[in-house]
Amino acid sequence: MRARWDEFAAQALRERASYADFLADLLESECEDRDARRKVHRVKGANFSRAEADRVLRLLENTNVPQEVINTLTQPAWVRAGNALCLIGDSGTDKSHLLIDLGTAIAEAGGRVRYTTAANLVNELAEAASDKQLGRTIKKYGRVDLLCLDELGYVKLDRHGAELLFQIFTEREERHAIAVASNRPFTEWDPTFTDKRLCQAIVDRLTFEAHIIETGTQPFRLASTTAKRKAATAA
Repeated sequence: MRARWDEFAAQALRERASYADFLADLLESECEDRDARRKVHRVKGANFSRAEADRVLRLLENTNVPQEVINTLTQPAWVRAGNALCLIGDSGTDKSHLLIDLGTAIAEAGGRVRYTTAANLVNELAEAASDKQLGRTIKKYGRVDLLCLDELGYVKLDRHGAELLFQIFTEREERHAIAVASNRPFTEWDPTFTDKRLCQAIVDRLTFEAHIIETGTQPFRLASTTAKRKAATAA
């Protein structure tokens, strides 16, 4: 309001607006500015792996994801319901971009979002356990509305790491949403979690009333580059 006072006062004089209209316009501008700053703050707080300024809505280009599914997942209803989202597909099929784009949409809609990779989360939990801060760290991840967990299955976890990650899933189960991206189908998760029963318990928690999306096997970047080359050649 302080920054735009003179601008709105001059506009009110030109338009011969009433004091009430002048004040309403000024307050509306303040509300819009606060909303914009909150969105930026939420997205920044999500700790996404790439800058928001470089974000490209590739989820709109991925033909393996139906448009109606995209429209559903960019709205916060599934997050409020505490549902899960599993993005499964080969490397290069844009799982991380989808995860970040959807997380960004939820953050901009007012949700508290946190992004991390499975390896980084396990390392953080292990360090917290060593410092006797595990309970506090688990509660921190339990409070966010949507936890975006990337690269699940890329790195094999030892028994202790798998148990730590399981505690995060248990803390959030049916209360807060979680979205994961993995390059392996569920049937190939056993080597990641070492213990077959523990793996089954994690899969059960993730897939209960979950949105499961297969992003395919063809690398998105390769397909995009090929399409651009064909278009350039045709032109």
